[in-house]
Amino acid sequence: MEVSQETQEVDVDNAIDKITNNPLPHYEPYGWHHWPASPWFSYQFRRGLGETQEGGGAVSEVFQVASRIDPTSDESWHEEWKHIADRNFLRAEEAESKKHIVTASNCFKRAADYYRQAEFFLLPDDPRRLETFTLMEKSSYGYLKYLNPPGEIVDIPYENGATLPAYFVRAPFPGDKLPVLICMGGLDSIKDEMWFMQAHGCLQRGISVLMIDGPGQGGALRRQGLVNRPDTEVPIGYCIDYLETRSDVDVSKIAVCGSSLGGIYAARAACYEHRLAACISHGAVFAITDMWGGAAEDHGLATHIKWVFGCDSMKSSMEKAKDFTLAGHLENMRCPYLIMHGGHDVLTVSQAKKVYDYGQAKGVNCTLRLLDEEETGAEHCQHDNPTIGQEILADWLADQFGIDQEQLLKSTVNSAI
Repeated sequence: MEVSQETQEVDVDNAIDKITNNPLPHYEPYGWHHWPASPWFSYQFRRGLGETQEGGGAVSEVFQVASRIDPTSDESWHEEWKHIADRNFLRAEEAESKKHIVTASNCFKRAADYYRQAEFFLLPDDPRRLETFTLMEKSSYGYLKYLNPPGEIVDIPYENGATLPAYFVRAPFPGDKLPVLICMGGLDSIKDEMWFMQAHGCLQRGISVLMIDGPGQGGALRRQGLVNRPDTEVPIGYCIDYLETRSDVDVSKIAVCGSSLGGIYAARAACYEHRLAACISHGAVFAITDMWGGAAEDHGLATHIKWVFGCDSMKSSMEKAKDFTLAGHLENMRCPYLIMHGGHDVLTVSQAKKVYDYGQAKGVNCTLRLLDEEETGAEHCQHDNPTIGQEILADWLADQFGIDQEQLLKSTVNSAI
């Protein structure tokens, strides 16, 4: 569906910075708003709360964390999320020692998402950032190895001896060669979070997944210092090169999906990497400077933006950001393109319509799906209800690939994922 009122799209842009009139925890069109006076904390909490639906936590544990956090303290945020992450990780190891494998896998999965939260507000040069990130990956390895079939830890060859960290998970259905979705995040979302945002839904529909950390993301940034780049067709090309070496991949059915800032990364890649059979912007961005061009050093994501862009100021970051635009590029996209966006996205809604209008004008086969308040999923990247987001994007992709879901579900007795 499309939002019919142009003013609605503009008015909700940058809502992340707004303090609501209601100072108490309450529900907004974009979901549960826990600390109205600390909207950036509330946004991240909403993200963690939503991902409990996809196995990324337990509702009681997440609200337990909220009851203990000082919403004015980044240190408190780190300590409380790490506390429940450690608790789940230790419980996973204990269950594993007793061969209670399902419990171990569940606990590892929760720990991974909790560690991601614990890491989020730490400064890039804080030694605990990499330590916490490493614990997150260790937790991910724990649940991946117990999938059926097991997930694989992959280092995709990149430039100058560098690699792109990734996880490959084959869909648990018969077939010599299966379609694949390359899943990536954006400014702050990473390969380990893709399970809760994109991957799970695709695996349920017979589509294998390659969850990656591209330049400026996850381990590529933290361990190798790889900052982002506008020509994302290059790193995605390396990912496709890797997939073409696998005997279990249908190379005619490789798609890419980028969440949040990854929406522009994925779209740009599909403009020039024509081996892609479909593209999804899970959160659309037409031009980064449209959103952040005037952002100063006090912007809520300034520290992270500078780190990802490899710049020492917001001014220099936004100078580099001028090259991150779909203008002059989107017209080169040849594959079907889904733009999926929250109708009350607290960062921007107008950008989604701008991408769609430009694509339509240039003859791109694009679909715009805005989620509204009533159905939920209206937040940025459907953080308030990631399950509906996965259902929409995965069903669209299954249709593009001609997957008969009814027949697919009759074809296997593999354990559920």
